[in-house]
Amino acid sequence: MNFKDLRIIFLGTPEFARASLQLLHEAGCNIVGVVTAPDKPAGRGMKMHHSAVKEYAVEHGLKLLQPEKLKNHEFLHELKSLQADLQIVVAFRMLPEQVWTMPPMGTVNLHASLLPEYRGAAPINWAVINGEEITGLTTFKLQHHIDTGNILLQDEMTIGPDETAGELHDRMMIAGAELLLHTIKGIAEGTLTEEPQEHSNHHKHAPKIFTETCRINWNRPVEEVYNLVRGLSPFPTAFTVLHQKILKIYSADKEITPIDGEPGDFAIEKGRLRFTCTNGYIYPKMIQSEGKKKMPAEDFVRGLRIN
Repeated sequence: MNFKDLRIIFLGTPEFARASLQLLHEAGCNIVGVVTAPDKPAGRGMKMHHSAVKEYAVEHGLKLLQPEKLKNHEFLHELKSLQADLQIVVAFRMLPEQVWTMPPMGTVNLHASLLPEYRGAAPINWAVINGEEITGLTTFKLQHHIDTGNILLQDEMTIGPDETAGELHDRMMIAGAELLLHTIKGIAEGTLTEEPQEHSNHHKHAPKIFTETCRINWNRPVEEVYNLVRGLSPFPTAFTVLHQKILKIYSADKEITPIDGEPGDFAIEKGRLRFTCTNGYIYPKMIQSEGKKKMPAEDFVRGLRIN
């Protein structure tokens, strides 16, 4: 079967998903429906915000569904009426069984790790936070438990020693779209073999990131703090508290050297901010103090001196 003959429903929300939708659509995939999050108010003016996936669907006249609840009877009826052969999921919420089992060829998910490693909500962030040098992308068939379905294709990628989660995200966004297209072609041609995942308690996980995850513990080695900063950049951002205000750190330099003082000490050295870890120093480069705009650390230091 030609992959262009498959009737496909695409489910996704953010920019990461839009890249996949765009590539599949431009490659000639028959996208019979697009499912994305409902519009919601955002920003200071609380204006209605719509997803990146919705923007693309509207621009190109694709059938769009924005259900509040995925178990809603009217939504399920409309989804079934589209008679999809296959569903593709990229960066979307958890699907109920009656949704992912609906198409005869199943539902394929794109995940930003080499499964079974880094199952969970934030695989890109955690791979960088943990100092991994290798990560990758996986397409797999959805099953009952999250990120545990049979693997279809994988694409290994290196992580640069100074690469941020944001930079890795942008590379994986493009590579992931290409991997999805190869997966759809393989499904249509019948050339893919589903490989069951290994189930073990030794695999690393990628849970949702909370505020406390982002708080820097200066009683840790320089390498760990540096990886936390780049693993949370540009969002949700690592932070510390300075002068009783939250200080977000988007980027930094590091120095491994015997320390003068105690972990957590703050100083200005040659016009640069300096924080002490257990085995060296972190020098913030791009920061944002509570109530202020994002700025180079040098500008922040000048403001401290003036005050």
